[in-house]
Order: sequence, then structure tokens, then C-alpha cells
Amino acid sequence: VPVPVNPLLPCRDVAAVATDCGARLALVSAARADEAWLAELKGTVPGIEQLVTTGPSWDAAFPPSGPASAPAPHPTSEESPGFWLCTSGSTGAPKLAMHRHVDLVTPAHGYAREVLDLSPEDVVWSVGPAFHAYGLGNSVSFPFSVGATSVLVPTRPPSPALVAEVMAAQRPTLFFTVPTFTAALLASDLPAGTFASVRLAVSAAEPLPAETYQRFLDRFGVQMLDGIGSTELAHIYCSNRAGPGGARAGTSGTPVGGYELRVLDEHEAPVPDGTPGVLHVKGDTMATGYWCRAQQSRQTFLGEWMRTGDVYVRSPDGFHTYLGRADDMFKVGGEWVSPAEVEAALVEHPDVLEAAVVGIRDDQAVVRVVANVVAKAGAAPGPDALIEHCRGRLAGFKRPHQVRFVDDLPKTATGKVQRFRLR
Repeated sequence: VPVPVNPLLPCRDVAAVATDCGARLALVSAARADEAWLAELKGTVPGIEQLVTTGPSWDAAFPPSGPASAPAPHPTSEESPGFWLCTSGSTGAPKLAMHRHVDLVTPAHGYAREVLDLSPEDVVWSVGPAFHAYGLGNSVSFPFSVGATSVLVPTRPPSPALVAEVMAAQRPTLFFTVPTFTAALLASDLPAGTFASVRLAVSAAEPLPAETYQRFLDRFGVQMLDGIGSTELAHIYCSNRAGPGGARAGTSGTPVGGYELRVLDEHEAPVPDGTPGVLHVKGDTMATGYWCRAQQSRQTFLGEWMRTGDVYVRSPDGFHTYLGRADDMFKVGGEWVSPAEVEAALVEHPDVLEAAVVGIRDDQAVVRVVANVVAKAGAAPGPDALIEHCRGRLAGFKRPHQVRFVDDLPKTATGKVQRFRLR
């Protein structure tokens, strides 16, 4: 069973995943690991029986040697264990979600064709890395399913200059990104025609603010479809769509075919439209559980349904709007505050690149709204200016009490903000 791992992790973190899953073989890029790194990995994980490094050329690393006499192919079915994926770690230590073979095929036949209308003529480029569910579908299973072309760029994240170079040379028609990277593109000096070959852009991993969606559309002339997916469900299960009425800025869209969504209260009862609750999803790509995490599996996988931990509100016409993680929401003066709502208001300020909001108790044990803000290059907005900016956009209890300026926000490899590191 393959377990893709972030190649930029320090050796101790790779070793932790390898130990957790009981890895017997490690396949490592020689460009990533020097001799000391490899020795540390093998010494830390005694269960590894074979360690293979690949060179700049796959053919050079594995020259043709004729048909293999042993071992014989292992018999499998679509229900057999196919691959495990590390969760993003946005709320703590990553877990291993166990997937079947068919879980890689289903999104390629569903979301990729239903929402994206993927065809052999498409050229796909994903900024999302292939060691996570989002990038694995974008860069590997989706293009493989129809014979499309996949552009693989080893530099991660690519600079705006490299984006322009790849766009000009490879002419992608589908561009998969994350909100953090989209904000960086908008803060750069890329010309309006940079994405001329792109017929659709896709955003996932974090909610795409309506202001970012509109700015990208106005500047580059490309519609960006925001959606939500998860490692546990293998890819996107709720998405906006191209065409009249198919997209609504600031929302995650409507369910993808093959998935059912419901919003429930703390007693697992459905809530009316317009009322916040925790999103639950039912679909054929749901993981069979977390490896060696029985308690967390029982809390997440509820029969045919999965509790996502994301707080959503559903509109009467079926669009779902993200409010935050259930464990990120907090109360101020008895009223619930959605970090995503406050962050969306902050990034509307022309000097703000991105923001992350948390609730922190002050010396009097009173919960305050604290905004962590990354300013755009060359900008220097003051805390008072940002608080005043929120005055006409947010209720008083939602407005930041404190603004902290930071150079970067702590994130997972897929661009999800790790708010627990800011508390």
C-alpha cells in the first residue's frame, strides 16, 4: 500500500509517518535526500527493509530489465486497500486515512467530468502537491482517466515569475490553486494576459474569499471555482460550477454528484436552512478509517456518513457557506464568532494580503477576537485602521479587539492555516 509523504518534511517527521504505517520500503528522490538524511531515516525506522533513491531520470534509476519472474502480482479488487493519505495536520498531528483502489477512480469519473468537463485536450497544472488528496487527483488520476496532459513543476511553491514562464511554455487549460497562492499572484505584477490559455481555475484547501474570487476574475479574466474536499473523501465533494447560476462567490457551492450533504446541530439533528451546523457528508469515496486511530475513527466515520468538523450554513437554494472549523469557532459575549467571516472582512482592505483570526482569553479571562494579519509588500496598515475598516462590515462582537502583524501564517503543506499555533 503506497503512502505518499511531503518530501519537504524534516527526516524525523518522515520517520514518524513511516513508523506509524509500518513502512517496509522507502522510495526517496535523490534530489531531496543526502547520505546523512538517508542514514538517519534507516536508523530511525528499523522496519524499512529497502531504501530506493531515484535520480534525475526514472529510466536511469530503474533501467529496463525484462519481465519479472517474482513476485507474482497480488490479486486485488476495487474494494482492496489501495492507498493511504496523510491528513493535512491543520488541527494537530496528521492521521493516515485508509482508501480503497476505487476511491482514486470515482472522483476522476465524477467531479473531474461533471464539474470540470475534463477531456483529452486539456493540459492540467496543479499548485497543490500530489502527496495530498487534492493534488493527487489534479495531477495524476484526473488526467490519467481521460488521457489529458499533466504539467509537473518541482519548485514548490512556484514564484510568480515561474508561473508566467510555465503558463507561456505549457499553455495549461486547467489551473488548480489554493487561496494563499492566489493572494500571492494578485499581489505580484503579473500581466493581465498571464492566464490566457486557462479556461477554468479551481481553488480548494481553504475557503476562497469573495473579494479574492472577484479580483482574480477582474484582473485575469478567468473564473475560479471554489470547492471543499477532504483527505478522508479523496477529493472535492461540494463545488461551484461554471455557467449561469452555477457559482456564488464566497461559498463552497453545491454537492457534487454521488455525494449527499447535511448540516446538523450538536445533537446530530438537521438544522433549518440559514442556521449554522456541522457538515456531514455521505459518498462512495469515504475512507475506511484512520490507521491505528480507533477512537478518532469512531468520532469521524458514522456509518455511511462522515462528520467533517466544518461549520457550514446552507442557503435555501442549496449553496453551502463555510464559517470555520467546529474547534475554531468561539464565543464572544455569548455570541458565536466565525473566524472565516472576520478574515473575509479583513482581506477586503487593500493593504491586507491574508489574515487568520482566533479567540484568545485576556487577563480577565474574557475571550477577545485577535486578528493575525500579513500586510501586502510595501504596505503598512495600522491596527486602528483595520479595526475601523471592519466597523461597517461586522457586528461589534465580531470585530478584532487586537491586530497582530506577522510575516507569515503557519500553514500545512496544502495551504491550510494552523490556527492552533496562533492561540
